[in-house]
Amino acid sequence: MPTRRLRLRAAALTATAVLLATVPTACGNGDAEDEDLTRQELDWEECQAPSDAQGGGAPPSPLPDGGEWQCATMKAPLDWDDPKGDTIGLALIRARAGDANRRIGSLIFNFGGPGGSGVTSLPAFAEGYETLRTRYDLVSFDPRGVGRSAPVICENDQQLDAYFQQDATPDDAAERTELLDNTKEFNEACEQNSKKVLPHVRTTDAARDLDLMRQVLGDDRLHYFGISYGTELGGVYAHLFPERVGRAVFDAVVDPTQNAEQGSLGQAKGFQLALDNFAQDCVSKAEECPIGTSAQDVKNRIARLLKDLDSRPIPGVFPRELTQTAATSGIAQALYSQDFWEYLTQGLQQAYSGDGSILLLLSDSMNGREENGEYSNLAAANTAINCADDKPRYDTAYVERKLPEFRAASDLFGDYLAWGMISCTDWAVPGAADHPDVRAPGSAPILVVGNTGDPATPYEGARKMVDALGEGVGVELTYRGQGHGAYDSENKCVRAAVNGYLLDGKVPRAGTVCT
Repeated sequence: MPTRRLRLRAAALTATAVLLATVPTACGNGDAEDEDLTRQELDWEECQAPSDAQGGGAPPSPLPDGGEWQCATMKAPLDWDDPKGDTIGLALIRARAGDANRRIGSLIFNFGGPGGSGVTSLPAFAEGYETLRTRYDLVSFDPRGVGRSAPVICENDQQLDAYFQQDATPDDAAERTELLDNTKEFNEACEQNSKKVLPHVRTTDAARDLDLMRQVLGDDRLHYFGISYGTELGGVYAHLFPERVGRAVFDAVVDPTQNAEQGSLGQAKGFQLALDNFAQDCVSKAEECPIGTSAQDVKNRIARLLKDLDSRPIPGVFPRELTQTAATSGIAQALYSQDFWEYLTQGLQQAYSGDGSILLLLSDSMNGREENGEYSNLAAANTAINCADDKPRYDTAYVERKLPEFRAASDLFGDYLAWGMISCTDWAVPGAADHPDVRAPGSAPILVVGNTGDPATPYEGARKMVDALGEGVGVELTYRGQGHGAYDSENKCVRAAVNGYLLDGKVPRAGTVCT
């Protein structure tokens, strides 16, 4: 499996509206030599149907006020160390501010991953940001290597089906060898198909793209809303350009002090906490919990299911079966949001009766697989960005030594996340650092929102981000809730604090707690 470390923003179970910019985004031929890219004018056009790399689907629905989404492509250097060399195109989307007379500027979103398409995500979640659109142009983009922006391409759809069905938690030498061989084949395919772009998809490159975007959009400062991995990108931007930070919000916060191993271990604890909460919620309701008589019974039955699937997969979505690996990733996907818990309950009920279809569909959502069998480039981009960022490289002997620690963190997810650490072992590009540098002395205040029940970016990361940004920069807000992130939970307290800062510049009191 790719080196996701499960840092993927939850996807909806139903198809969401998607879109793309219609201008080519392949690498250019050095035409930037006589062009100041900060002065380029974007050609905003009607958004069309998405590319395969973005995940397919229909163009975005009109905005609530009847307005249309607009798409464009921005030129950026392929190599920021050679800004006059080849260029790539970065796909952008925007919705114009509702009140032009009170417009503050552009509010740029990154929804996480890494590897998620902002061009498709913003319309899918835009209803929740209508208040912010009163005074901002809402803008998002496909980061380099993602979707329509010089996408990283690795294996084809048939190869990916087999890749995600493999045993990702090997029990013996033969299974370990098979996992290593499959991982190496995937990584070699990435190098073969995307060799030119792989060295240039680091988060520092994307942060420089953000600053170019700020200038092209005509803003003196970057107003920014980062979610999940988007908080890491925002932190790196703040480090590189502290004096250019405007009003910024980090939600579902990545711990910037952790290396890949520590991040994976933290997620094992986070997803275990979410599973504990899911099980307790099921048995605490007035009606009978259909998947267990107690919280421990719920978890025991899930563990037995996964053990059985290791040797005896069950029918999933014809002709594919539900394997242990697919079931584990499907369960993890459902734990991203409390709204998905009902689907997890239904999926487990079906699986106990020999039908793995719902859990397999959840796994497909995690991996970027569409109903027609085509994959977006989510997994490829996620692997490429993580491996370009993360310096550590782990072998099987190291993982085996760490398995007891991961299993202590989570019986269910420990092996899954521990073995995911080998994904970058044979990667063609060296990793940049042990962890990102987000020190940002002199930056404007950044509102950092942590959710105590977040499985993918555990709550402790918010405090670590505040401390790392430096004194007087990070302002911590706590949401005592469930799921990945806080703003999209629609909690009134969180919404009021975030909207108050972004719209009116009112910085909430540090340490504010929303319930």
